[in-house]
Amino acid sequence: MTVQPKIFETPLYAYQRSADQDAPAPVRHPVVVVGAGPVGLALAIDLAQQGVGVVVLDDNDKVSFGSRAICFAKRPLEILDRLGCGVEMVDKGVIWNLGKVFFDDRQVYEFNLLPEDGHKFPAFINLQQYYFEDYLVARLRQMQAEGAPIELRGKNRVTGLEQFADHAALQIDTPEGPYALEAEWLVACDGAGSPIRKMLGLDFVGEVFQDNFLIADVIMEADFPTERWFWFDPPFNRGQSALLHRQPDNVWRIDFQIGWDIDREAELKPENIDRRLRAMLGEDIQYSLEWSSIYTFQCRRMERFHEGRVIFAGDSAHQVSPFGARGANSGLQDTDNLAWKLKLVLEGLAPESLLESYDIERIHGAKENILNSTRSTDFITPKSETSRIFRDAVLDLSERFDFARPFVNSGRLSVPCTYDGSPLNTPDALPEGPARTRPGSPCADLPLGEGFLLETLGVRGKPGFQLLVIDTEAPEALVLEGLAVEVVALSSKDAPLLKDRYLGGAASAVYLIRPDQHVAARWATFDAGAVAQAVSRSLGKEA
Repeated sequence: MTVQPKIFETPLYAYQRSADQDAPAPVRHPVVVVGAGPVGLALAIDLAQQGVGVVVLDDNDKVSFGSRAICFAKRPLEILDRLGCGVEMVDKGVIWNLGKVFFDDRQVYEFNLLPEDGHKFPAFINLQQYYFEDYLVARLRQMQAEGAPIELRGKNRVTGLEQFADHAALQIDTPEGPYALEAEWLVACDGAGSPIRKMLGLDFVGEVFQDNFLIADVIMEADFPTERWFWFDPPFNRGQSALLHRQPDNVWRIDFQIGWDIDREAELKPENIDRRLRAMLGEDIQYSLEWSSIYTFQCRRMERFHEGRVIFAGDSAHQVSPFGARGANSGLQDTDNLAWKLKLVLEGLAPESLLESYDIERIHGAKENILNSTRSTDFITPKSETSRIFRDAVLDLSERFDFARPFVNSGRLSVPCTYDGSPLNTPDALPEGPARTRPGSPCADLPLGEGFLLETLGVRGKPGFQLLVIDTEAPEALVLEGLAVEVVALSSKDAPLLKDRYLGGAASAVYLIRPDQHVAARWATFDAGAVAQAVSRSLGKEA
């Protein structure tokens, strides 16, 4: 039996007529976001928390159909915590750190994605995308009630787009007819088939792999542990692979590799899905099918992520194969990178050229994701008999020998991107410092008093540059390039993990932290001139 959660049926942002539809001339907004999925909603919340007026348009009025993206990694959870809904998502989600790999009918390898303590968030949670969107909409509504400049318009479909030097002009269709709208900046978060991208005549570059996977989300009582299980050549799917994940509400995500030359309609028939499930789980299994779909491995991206007054984020800008959970997670890192830059450009505190660094840094992230995803795809689906022999030998050896285990690739799971080579980075002046917190890296979390360090850096509602000062002296506050730079002074005696994660072999350290919690620069001691120059560089004013 196929069932559908009630949440699919509920309009979360039903159409309502806006004042813009009755205005005598098109109303111009600072930012218009197209797409109310996780990426578009997260961007809008981030901007509104910083006081930037934003309107979100979507041609739908409900959450996404089906679980879709389910694996959310530690770094995106830290971003969502700053947006005001990370803890709620973890409380609802299924927490997991451990993964196991099977070859044929035996376990050959396992891995722990968060082997160290001292972090607020786990390595991963599993949470259906429809719940994710529900929490984001609830946060948006809360902000609206508090007077934040944010609006979500359902059943508003963009049908036309024209660009000018200082704005984008939109034509929008609604149940009550069309109207016009303008945006100083338009951000397309409208998915892999992005209508906005097509309106501009733009496309992806990259590769589509000749393989398909069947997703079956089933509701069942099962005693599998809360781990990621991946099979190569299992008895129930010979010559192919399979994946098992737990989600909230006793929903289990099962992926079956099914090959390239398939009849998609036939594969999605309930009786054929049932045949696969019973081969895997046993003839006596009792379950309900919540959702099913077929996806094709793709690793593609746009050559540039912004074109004139239009900026692309999430799946509209890049696509990766799903094994590795790099799709939605990288989309949230796009928004984290973009929001503070848009704010500073809109306020005239940074030149428009700062947005070039969004392209540079997030294309760097997309390339990293595509490389890892391509390697995973090649290992999961060997392209030749020689490749298959190599893969099977690696799997056999990994059961007994440590040296073989790093070669096992069932999907290199999402990790935060370090922007090595970014023009916003200041050359590292703390060579004894840990590599994990070098310039370009996201800050590493650690316990701090009754809370955690990342709760202090990039505080919700107070985004800005911060100076993290450890075991040395610095002024209590700074104003540089028209920006207030908050100084956070800490002692490694009070937070011992600072030594491991920020000092390394250094006796003291000073870190310049960007609004997105990435390290812009670091030194052994405070130098007013060096800090001022690093802030200027981080605003795109000098290289």
